[in-house]
Amino acid sequence: MQAMNQAPNEMLDLYWLAYFLTGNRDAGFQAAVDAAELRKDASPFFAEWVLRWSRKIAIAKSLGAIREELHTSARRTEATAFHSDVRLPRGWSVSSHTNKIQLEQALLAIDVFPRCAMVLSIFEGLPLEDVATLLDEDRELVKTARAIGLEQLTRRLSASPLSGKSPLPALPGLQYV
Repeated sequence: MQAMNQAPNEMLDLYWLAYFLTGNRDAGFQAAVDAAELRKDASPFFAEWVLRWSRKIAIAKSLGAIREELHTSARRTEATAFHSDVRLPRGWSVSSHTNKIQLEQALLAIDVFPRCAMVLSIFEGLPLEDVATLLDEDRELVKTARAIGLEQLTRRLSASPLSGKSPLPALPGLQYV
């Protein structure tokens, strides 16, 4: 029974992952559905393995859907002068009132290559070498893109609060205001 209750949350997690990688709700939904299809006939013995594999499928389908856009964005990133000594202001933190829509808007405002590098390496916890392979780019460019993405995300989350509520469920750990 517990596994059945977790399935909607796992599907939602796959959707958010695919959506943040593609920047497109429809492409994110399709990648999540395709990946979830793997799990429907899985035996309980292989459930955990299939769950991990479905995340990989969602990532692969998402990146495949935006491959050309990723390449173009990687060239823009390569041409960007970025100084790695950027530091957060003393005492900086994300407001406890930061909500899902603010995080969504901040993430989607980041160019696709830095966003994917950051989502895969920071949020998914993949090693830089794996992210470089998935993005089909040099490790150092991925490292720079991740830093650019993190810097842009922190700047956007530091800005004045955005208004509005999302019709979508909140991300774990975030609250609506």
